[in-house]
Amino acid sequence: MAVSSDPLVDKVVPTEYPIESILKNRWSPLAFSDRPVEPEKLASVLEAARWAASSFNEQPWSFIVAAKDNPEEFDRLLGCLAEGNQEWAKSAPILMISVAKLNFEKNGNENRHAFHDVGAAEANLAAQATALGLHVHQMAGFDVAKAKELYGIPQGYEPVDAIALGYLGDPHQLSERLQQRLSAPRSRKPIQDFVFTGRWQQSSNLI
Repeated sequence: MAVSSDPLVDKVVPTEYPIESILKNRWSPLAFSDRPVEPEKLASVLEAARWAASSFNEQPWSFIVAAKDNPEEFDRLLGCLAEGNQEWAKSAPILMISVAKLNFEKNGNENRHAFHDVGAAEANLAAQATALGLHVHQMAGFDVAKAKELYGIPQGYEPVDAIALGYLGDPHQLSERLQQRLSAPRSRKPIQDFVFTGRWQQSSNLI
């Protein structure tokens, strides 16, 4: 008898072309276990972020990190999240806010690639987390002004997003609304819709 898949857990998707298993297995859960993230694993994912590529090697990223074993700090960061994200992110053992430095250190000029480079660091972080059996969920839904005030983030720096990190929990313990959200099929645009040659929106003949 065939074993039926569970759409709340089985999130690996078939790709059009082969990619590394770490990338196929990366997804953003809504259910986190209360198992703490080992300090060496937290250090490892941040080390992966550290070695991301950046414009002029500026490394414009910073991460504010709060662990659940420090309830005061954890609740402080959790309070920056949108209410809908607090509902599930409160179970994650680690929360973070990423911050971009907006100007180059060497000359003070605007670094228009700062958000891109923070994203590159987070992509490294997420891949390393997946390799270690952890999961990451990145969130746009958080209060930027509140984060700036609470953490004393100065001018010239901008919070980018919030991050939940931890081990996968039981998604069947989520509310029905969140289970419905999680059960939606994963999808991506076909390559032909975003890879062009010759002119804008002219599909590339290289693939």
